[in-house]
Amino acid sequence: MKIDAVIFGASGYGGGELLYWLSRHPNVGSVRGTSRSLAGSPFSLAHPNLRGVVDGRFQSDSSRIWQDLAQSEQPVVFSALPHGELARTLPTLEAAWSEAGIAERLLLIDLSGDFRMPDPAAFEKANRAPHPCPELLSRFAYGLPEWNRDAISRAKRIASPGCFATALQLALLPLRGLNVGFIAANAVTGSSGSGATPSLTTHHATRANDFRAYKILAHQHVAEVRLMMSACDILGTLAFVPNSGPFVRGIFATIQFAKPNDLDLSQLEARVAKVFSGHPFVRIVEESPRVAAVAGSNFADVAIAADENSVAVMVAIDNLGKGMAGQAVQSMNIALGLPETTALWNVGRFLN
Repeated sequence: MKIDAVIFGASGYGGGELLYWLSRHPNVGSVRGTSRSLAGSPFSLAHPNLRGVVDGRFQSDSSRIWQDLAQSEQPVVFSALPHGELARTLPTLEAAWSEAGIAERLLLIDLSGDFRMPDPAAFEKANRAPHPCPELLSRFAYGLPEWNRDAISRAKRIASPGCFATALQLALLPLRGLNVGFIAANAVTGSSGSGATPSLTTHHATRANDFRAYKILAHQHVAEVRLMMSACDILGTLAFVPNSGPFVRGIFATIQFAKPNDLDLSQLEARVAKVFSGHPFVRIVEESPRVAAVAGSNFADVAIAADENSVAVMVAIDNLGKGMAGQAVQSMNIALGLPETTALWNVGRFLN
């Protein structure tokens, strides 16, 4: 199968990661990327690590691409646009894809939060604004392979999870069918999770020697986590505090809850092993997961600990890998019937 890919918002961090992963993919024949601010410039201007390896220039828009893709065996679009932008333009895009005769074949994977909530009312509650095209929400499959692989394998429209949501959901999945009461969740993310445009609170220079919490008990990713909890019969109240860490890549998440009386550590470990059996990108570790061990990869390292009263489940991922672009490529592989690990089977950098 030959894939021809288009990346909306290719000049951002997520776009650069997609260019990196797709350039290594044996089934990808061509990759195009859009950027309003860098139109006409080579990819390497925004992503100097790709110089001499990934050729191409940013395009200002995608309107001239669709007729070219009519001859493609498998067109794929990744949207790495800021939250809200794809939702505002998708009806127009769907019309253009239909006109070009590719709408039914085209695979769309959105990396933003625009289509992760299947219910318009739930979206409005989580985002404090109505959805621009609520009639399209139900067309998207939620793109967490460790939970929703079957739906991803049948989908042509996929909403990739948020980075915090990915880490928290991986920590919670072993609790399927349990009533665990109150769940305290905490996660620390690197500065790349805030995107390429700096602000007073996200610019790396202001956080490199600092540590703070933000969006305390009010982060937007909690809504999609709670949807997964409901679907998996995980009964409990989730309270989440995200933190800004003094590093660039990675997320370290911990959930804690009171140990159920009828489960000991060996039984909890068995649950972790069972739920992630057959999922190649989840590694179960005995010690604490380490962000440095997964940075630059699509792996998630998971560990569990318990005493007579409490349980802690810990997860480390790369927010740009398993938390964003790597997971999107993983979903592409599943949706197109390719081996799940294609182009993604490489270890983290550990020492940068």
